[in-house]
Amino acid sequence: MSTDAGFIEHVCDQLHDAGGITAKKMFGEYGIYRHGKIVALACDNQLFVKPTAAGEAVLGTPTIGAPYPGAKPHFNVSESLDDPALLVRLILATDAALPMPKPKKAAKKRR
Repeated sequence: MSTDAGFIEHVCDQLHDAGGITAKKMFGEYGIYRHGKIVALACDNQLFVKPTAAGEAVLGTPTIGAPYPGAKPHFNVSESLDDPALLVRLILATDAALPMPKPKKAAKKRR
């Protein structure tokens, strides 16, 4: 089951105060980015945040789950979708704890 566009709109609305939030469609699901850095995944209408020590400090005892089969465990924060203050604190802490993405290499020219 893929994630509904309405679910993504709700998540982005809840995270508005974090600033710089965008969502990109990925294989029927979505990646949630803050200023170009992926911080969460939306899969099957659930929100999974990348696990960090800073994020765990915000959540206390997080619920752990895999966003899709074979994925590394993430924090499943679907139960907290109606608490925008908590979600914003979590996303800000997660963003600060994650490294910047590596720059993409320039594509080689074809002959």
